[in-house]
Order: sequence, then C-alpha cells, then structure tokens
Amino acid sequence: MSQAKDFLEVKVWKVLLQDWDPIGIQDIPKAQDEYDMYVSRICKMLREDKSVDEIYNHLRWIEIERMGLDGNEPHTNQIAIKLVSLHP
Repeated sequence: MSQAKDFLEVKVWKVLLQDWDPIGIQDIPKAQDEYDMYVSRICKMLREDKSVDEIYNHLRWIEIERMGLDGNEPHTNQIAIKLVSLHP
C-alpha cells in the first residue's frame, strides 16, 4: 500500500492481499496495489461499525460484480470476521 493514511488502512490492506486475495496476486510484486481501491471503503465501513454480514456482502459484491468471480463463500466470511476484528 503505497499511500497508507493510517494504521487501520495498512492492516486492512494486508488482510486483503495476504488472506483474502481472490485473484491470487500476493506473490506478484507489480500487482501489490491491486486491492488498494477497496481499502478506504472497507475502513469506512469498519469505522461505522458495520457488521460481519455487511463486510461479507461488500467483499462478495467485489468478488462477483467487480472481479467476475464465483469466490469462496466460507473463506470470504472468515475474511469479513478478521476485518471486523481489526477495529475494536
């Protein structure tokens, strides 16, 4: 994440890249910014105390509508839980 604004953004970025990574780019140096566009919205949702279900639905929307993937629902749910746990 080249333009991290705060600690939460860095943590969210790491989870998206290292744990979620629906297109499998975490080991491609030139693609490390692939999920940057989703970080600020997810951080906003976390700061608004959105539920695991709301975060999950947003991630699924990204997977299906933005990326054209089927995704892995149980995995995406685990990522939503992890993201919500980042912001007390």
